[in-house]
Amino acid sequence: MKAVHFGAGNIGRGFVGQLLHESGYEVVFADVAGALIDALDAAESYRVVEIGEGAREHVVTDFRAINSRSDEARLIDEISTADVVTTAVGPRILPFVAPVIARGIERRIETGQDAIDGGRLAVLACENAINATSLLEADVRAALPEVDADRLDAVAAFANTAIDRIVPTQAADAGLDVTLEPFFEWVVDRTPFDGEPPRIEGVHWVDDLGPFIERKLFTVNTGHATAAYTGFALGIHSITEAITDPRVRGEVEQAIAETRSLLVAKFDLDEAEQAAYGEKILQRLSNPDLPDTVERVGRGPMRKLSRNERFVGPASQLAERGLPRDALLRGVAAALRFDVPEDPESVELQRMLREEEPDGAVTVVTGIEPSHPLFDDLLQVFRAAAS
Repeated sequence: MKAVHFGAGNIGRGFVGQLLHESGYEVVFADVAGALIDALDAAESYRVVEIGEGAREHVVTDFRAINSRSDEARLIDEISTADVVTTAVGPRILPFVAPVIARGIERRIETGQDAIDGGRLAVLACENAINATSLLEADVRAALPEVDADRLDAVAAFANTAIDRIVPTQAADAGLDVTLEPFFEWVVDRTPFDGEPPRIEGVHWVDDLGPFIERKLFTVNTGHATAAYTGFALGIHSITEAITDPRVRGEVEQAIAETRSLLVAKFDLDEAEQAAYGEKILQRLSNPDLPDTVERVGRGPMRKLSRNERFVGPASQLAERGLPRDALLRGVAAALRFDVPEDPESVELQRMLREEEPDGAVTVVTGIEPSHPLFDDLLQVFRAAAS
């Protein structure tokens, strides 16, 4: 069996790639980072090192690497004969990998090549975004000739996923090895596979992915981002220091409590189970063996403040239900103070706050229109940040 994985970074090698390897797949990593691809090409193995309670060490072998910028033709050939295609590139990069996936599928159609077991190509976008695979599928369809787009469902199955694993900043001398936490969750929608999903170790297959996606994004990612932005505003350097500071921890707890109220109301989740899940997240973020910085976790504030993301996503749904969202709005306010010259999104956000009218900036950054019940709340936050 063969899997082509886009994104040879820490999540790609240390999470998705490791589980694909342990499932018996030969893994073909695709990335535009030439030095990383060269290092993978020259290596016979790398280690995935878990730290903390229940930690283990894994050795990953049987992989190859392709520079997707300079060797696209070879990558198309690999996709055309693969069983699985996965991504861990970031949601905004998906439109750039879609065309080569489309060409691989087009080659598959032209040659009549199915997966080795006779099934369809499984495509899973493993990104921190709601329904990322659906977004990728739309871009793949758009890149295919019309006749092939009509045949896509017969040769490929696109399944949305929810992933959860904390991978901190790696040591400068780590090389290809990846250090991460033992806990992970990889939940995948089984319905596109007509009851016969691909065999991948560690995947939890479900019929309704919605609760898992929003539970993860609006608990783990909301809590992580709240710790980062609140900690940054207080001059704290690391996530561990931030989450153990009573001021930051209080903000994280209140933000998670608000998202919990949404998840319980929307999906009829058990209140006590969701509270326990939130406590587990706080423990994971407090793990001193997983050093990380508030600047790294907070980078990309424009994306993290967008319509369906970790603050505005739950806050907008709470506003629609008339439920409290004050802690999430404070998280937005903290994100607007994230001023890091090395982060292009931070630079652009600060420029907008200086130069744009707040009402226009609200809609551009968050996607919330003036008619939405959250708009006035956000307008107050943006006005305060611009003053």
